[in-house]
Amino acid sequence: MEAPLDARDATFEEHRGLLFGVAYRMLGSVAAAEDAVQDAYLRFRNAATGAANPRAFLVTVVTRLCLDELKSARSQRERYIGPWLPEPLVRLAGDAPSPEDAVERADSVSMAFLVMLEALGPVERAVFLLREVFDYDYGDIAQAVGKSEAACRQVFRRARERIAERQHRFTATYDQRRDLTNRFLQAANEGNLAGLMEILSADVVAVSDGGGLATSARRPVYGANRVARFAIGIARKEPIAWVELVDVNGQPGFLFLSKSGRVMTAAVLEETDGLISAVYAIRNPQKLRHIGQGGRLPASGQASALSE
Repeated sequence: MEAPLDARDATFEEHRGLLFGVAYRMLGSVAAAEDAVQDAYLRFRNAATGAANPRAFLVTVVTRLCLDELKSARSQRERYIGPWLPEPLVRLAGDAPSPEDAVERADSVSMAFLVMLEALGPVERAVFLLREVFDYDYGDIAQAVGKSEAACRQVFRRARERIAERQHRFTATYDQRRDLTNRFLQAANEGNLAGLMEILSADVVAVSDGGGLATSARRPVYGANRVARFAIGIARKEPIAWVELVDVNGQPGFLFLSKSGRVMTAAVLEETDGLISAVYAIRNPQKLRHIGQGGRLPASGQASALSE
């Protein structure tokens, strides 16, 4: 018997957070993930008969939509100006809980983890995420990606090996990482090269994504000395009105804002063994539009670490 539409809506809402989690990890885009979830909702609601397993049906639909999107986005990535970083998931102070809360708090949605996923092809990414992050069995994964269970096992093994070469777990607590963030901002603002060198790992990398629409380094910056000087240079040159401490993909991060409240940068630091091992800065305005109201925040009155 076909389920009433209101019952389908209720069933879909139960799984919305899961579906967004799958789509965001696959695509690295908030807007594209939301579009995939909405498309899955329409297909679920308009299906002639109700699915025997709504969760499996919806995850399969979202996965296939994301695979199609990744294939079409490949040529766009090849033409992208400068490094590409995922759109940030930003939690502002006082934000009400949302369906994406559980997504934001997981290590598997950290900026570092999403960057690592870029090393995988679309099908590899889908298989790895569904198995490693969402603990799906190979039968459901095979249905989602259109491959045999044996093939999915092989794909997962190869993908896990590639990720394991780069992956690490956070060794510091949230508060310790927040302290590192504050020390980084203060030292950059003061032009304190020695202070920055103390908290940067020798092989630290700074990656900034401007997409050709905002000033940014066209290539990653490597090494403690170069990254420290780069951070000090940004602090001196950027017309930043204030800094807002936020969570970026579940980790301590910050926003740079203009006097009008426009979000100019969303940044997050990666920590390894108590030192900053990577700085990720998203400056492409198209990737910041979903923060606040159209990429703007009201003046918070919070003292800026990088303002006069």
